[in-house]
Amino acid sequence: MSPSSSSSSSSSKNLSILFIFFIIIFFSFLVPSAGTESNHPSIGITYNNRGGTTTHQIVSLLQSLKINSIRLPDSDPEIIRSFSYSGISLLLSIPNSLITQIASNQSEALHWLNHHVTPFYPRVHISTISVGNNVLDEKEKEEEEEATSDSNHSDFLLSAMENVRQALDELGIDKIKVSTTFSFINVITTAFPPSSAEFQQPLAESLMKPLLGFLSETNSSFLINLYPYNLYRNNPEITIGYAIFQEHPFVFRDDLLTGVRYRNLFDMMVDSVLTAMALQGHENIPLIVTETGWPSSDESKDMDANHVYAELYIKGLVRHLKSGFGTPLRRDGVAETYVFELVDDETKDNAQTRRHWGILYPNMTKKYDLDFSGSIGMSDMSMMPFGIWLFAVMLMR
Repeated sequence: MSPSSSSSSSSSKNLSILFIFFIIIFFSFLVPSAGTESNHPSIGITYNNRGGTTTHQIVSLLQSLKINSIRLPDSDPEIIRSFSYSGISLLLSIPNSLITQIASNQSEALHWLNHHVTPFYPRVHISTISVGNNVLDEKEKEEEEEATSDSNHSDFLLSAMENVRQALDELGIDKIKVSTTFSFINVITTAFPPSSAEFQQPLAESLMKPLLGFLSETNSSFLINLYPYNLYRNNPEITIGYAIFQEHPFVFRDDLLTGVRYRNLFDMMVDSVLTAMALQGHENIPLIVTETGWPSSDESKDMDANHVYAELYIKGLVRHLKSGFGTPLRRDGVAETYVFELVDDETKDNAQTRRHWGILYPNMTKKYDLDFSGSIGMSDMSMMPFGIWLFAVMLMR
C-alpha cells in the first residue's frame, strides 16, 4: 500500500470517528439519561371493588402488568391489607358521605384512620388520602334536586382535610399526603387556550385559594380527574387524532398568547390546570391525574367509544408520560397518573347508560397489549449512545 493510500485511509477513518462522536453527543442531549428515569411520572390504575375478585388476584394482576400504584375509591380494609409488602403504592379515598362529620370532629378522622391506615401502615405503602372524590359534581346534582345546604359537602371540605392532616400528625405519620379530588369540567373555565384558563367563580376565591394554600403548606398534590374523551365529545373542532395521541405533522393547536404548540389534548388540559393554579399564586404544587382513560364500548352506541381508540389512547398516554418530556408549561409534567380503570364494570344501572373503561374484561383477561413499565419507547434509547460508542471503538481497531 502506498503512503498516500495509507494516509487517505487514516484520514477517512478519523472522519468516521469524528462523525460518530458527533452522533454520540447529539443523542446524549436528545435522549433522557438512565439517571432521570425516576423523574418520570408514576402510572397507576383505579380499582373499584365490585366483588368477584379475590384480593390475592388483584395484587398478582398488578404485579404481572408491572403497575406500581393503585387508586382505591372504595378503600376496603381487606383490600388494603392484601398489599402488605407488595411494593405497590396506594392512593386511598374517604367517602363524600363522611366529609361533614370529619369536618366537625377530629375524632371522626382518627376513627377512619384507625380502620384504614394504622393497622397496615407502613407494611402497606400509602402515598395519599383523598378526602372525598368529585365533591363539586355531587353538589351540582344535589342543587338540581333542591337539596338543603347541609348536604353540600364542599362547604366542609377544607375543614375535613385539615382534621385528617392533624389526625395523621397525632399518629406520627407525616409521609402520607392529604388532598381531595376534583373533576376538570367542574373547576376549570376553559381548556383552550391554556393561557386563558382559571378556576371557575365563585370557587376560585371561596374554596380553591385556601385549599391551594393548605396543599402548599403540607407539601401535598392537587388531584384532578381529567378525560380528553369528554372534551372531545363536546367539542366538534377537536380531531380524534389530537385526542388519542396520534402524532401527525398537522395535528396541533397553538396558544397564540404564549406561543406554545400543543400536540395532544391531554397536555393542553394539564397546562390549563397549571395555569389556574399559577393565577392563585401556586405554580409549583405537584399535579396528580387521578382518573383518565377512554371507553372501549358504550351502551348508548357512541361510535368513538371503541376498542381501537381506547387502546391507542392508553398506549399513547403511557408512551408520552414515559418519554420524560412533561408538558409545555412544566418540564416535570404530572407527578402521577391513574388510568381508569382496571376491570370493566358489568353492573346494571337503569339510571344511566354503561360505558366500559377497563383494561381487563370481567373474567380478568386482557383487552390490550399494554406495558406500563416504560420499557418500550424512549427508555430503550438510553443505551443508544453506548452502542454507537462501541461501534466507534470497533472502527478504530
